[in-house]
Amino acid sequence: MSDLPILSLVIWLPIIGGALVLASGDKQANVTRWTALIVAILTFIVSLPLWSGFDTSTAQMQFVERSMWISLFNIEYYLGVDGISMPLIVLTTFITVFVVIAGWEVIEYKPSQYMAAFLIMEGVMVGVFSALDSMLFYVFWEAMLIPMFLIIGVWGGPNRVYATIKFFLYTFFGSVFMLVALIYMYFKSGSFDILAFHGLKLTLTEQILIFVAFLMAFAVKVPMWPVHTWLPDAHVEAPTGGSVILAAIMLKIGGYGFLRFSLPITPDASSSLDWLIITMSLIAVVYIGFVALVQKDMKKLIAYSSIAHMGFVTLGFFIVFMIAQNSETASGAVLGIEGGMVQMVSHGFISAAMFLCVGVLYDRVHSREIGAYGGVVNTMPIFGGLMVFFAMANAGLPGTSGFVGEFMVIIASFRADFWFAFLAATTLILGAAYTLWMVKRVMFGEVANDNVAALEDVNRRELLVLGSLAVAVLVLGLWPAPLVEVMDASIENLVKHVVASKL
Repeated sequence: MSDLPILSLVIWLPIIGGALVLASGDKQANVTRWTALIVAILTFIVSLPLWSGFDTSTAQMQFVERSMWISLFNIEYYLGVDGISMPLIVLTTFITVFVVIAGWEVIEYKPSQYMAAFLIMEGVMVGVFSALDSMLFYVFWEAMLIPMFLIIGVWGGPNRVYATIKFFLYTFFGSVFMLVALIYMYFKSGSFDILAFHGLKLTLTEQILIFVAFLMAFAVKVPMWPVHTWLPDAHVEAPTGGSVILAAIMLKIGGYGFLRFSLPITPDASSSLDWLIITMSLIAVVYIGFVALVQKDMKKLIAYSSIAHMGFVTLGFFIVFMIAQNSETASGAVLGIEGGMVQMVSHGFISAAMFLCVGVLYDRVHSREIGAYGGVVNTMPIFGGLMVFFAMANAGLPGTSGFVGEFMVIIASFRADFWFAFLAATTLILGAAYTLWMVKRVMFGEVANDNVAALEDVNRRELLVLGSLAVAVLVLGLWPAPLVEVMDASIENLVKHVVASKL
């Protein structure tokens, strides 16, 4: 198994499968759907050896594939994973299966193109997480925009053109600065090897300029306040599957970029500007939580919730330097980054489930307005139970995955500064407030109108999708150890590299 190019298989299987689905056309829609589902399931199965064969005792890159791609510029087809990237790849292949199933009956317009776009995007996102050559990373990074642009633009809501252009301009604009930084480091090191960049000797001025260039790319993708405004628009206009992939996977790519590029390549700049990222993160946690409270559209509320939860992620990543100054060991810094990583995986499950729940209601009533519902649990008891469970997980209920990452980041924040922890902990109150407010008005009370009275409970397809995600949320919430063990060596090595001079 170790001789197989597993990463290449996980990247190219869905891309080639997507091309075949696209070529099959729309005349036999069922064949198209089954082909897409088989490709998605095969990709997930092929990705599992990355986890089962992963050596948790080392921080070295594993499942490495390396060959020359463009010799003139020393650009390589260079792939590998560590404990930071591997869980995100498995999350990607896992979620894509449910996106295909969720769009099974709902997407009637050009289903082959819809399914192909998601399969191709799956392969491209795996490429982002596994690329160890920065130009290969950049190609995959930019390629992600195309299928998501089409998904929102073709199958989106009435304001989809505005949402797609805003999404594209925001994300593309930030990426240009990242490209300039990568080219600069190429001339400094002679290659585009990301791991070689980690060892570059850069002055503080160089580091700050490179850090800012990376920040402009990754902050938009997370998205961090104040460059977050594209996300609610994109979510509201996107079809359900687009919202799921956007929240569950694409936002994580920004967080991943901070760990793979910003922290290890520019540690001194990261230390000097950590106050900026911490401030932006805490504003996202507190201010965006209040913004979520006043939303009337369920999708927009969950979108703002995602921004607040991703604020936890970046807070966990950048409090490492303050913890290092206040502690003789790096354990608190490791806890912060591990908490951010657990939060990313957990949010992948929970946000996917929340958007799928909204999709279930929208497919029946064709409204996302909270005021259009009331008493849904009376006519959809199974669905009601699942949505309440996911809402509790979104609010950080102990025993669910939503609690684990937030708790780890709050504990780590205490080691940096009490007020960081205090402000971060307000999300447990605000998260409960806006999530339970939505659930109360949508789920409980008397049946509000004829549309709600006519609702039918989840079918087997919907139950399979939501039930599987509920199991994932519970397992990670009750038993996070396997995920933490996978990440431990890689994150300890990263912390040692980044804050060694500060300890």
